[in-house]
Amino acid sequence: MGIIVWIIFGGLAGWIGSMIMNTDSQQGIVLNVVVGIIGAIFGGFIMSLLGMGGVSGFNLYSFGVAVLGAIVLLSLVQFIRSSK
Repeated sequence: MGIIVWIIFGGLAGWIGSMIMNTDSQQGIVLNVVVGIIGAIFGGFIMSLLGMGGVSGFNLYSFGVAVLGAIVLLSLVQFIRSSK
C-alpha cells in the first residue's frame, strides 16, 4: 500500500509543479509521477543543504518540498532544452 501512496503523492507534486511551470500540456501522467518522485528527492536534498528537513512523510510540508523540487527539476530541463 505504501508504494501506491508514494506514486499518488509524486503524481500530485509533479502535476502541481508542471502546472506552475506551464509544462503540463507536454507531459502525461507517467511523466508527472516521475517528475514528482524525482522532485521530492531533489527538493529534500536542496532543503537539507539549507539546514531544513526534507521529505519526512505524507504531510503538507513534505508536499511543498516535493513541489519545489519538481519546479527546480522542470526548470533545469527547460534550461537544457533551450540551450541546444
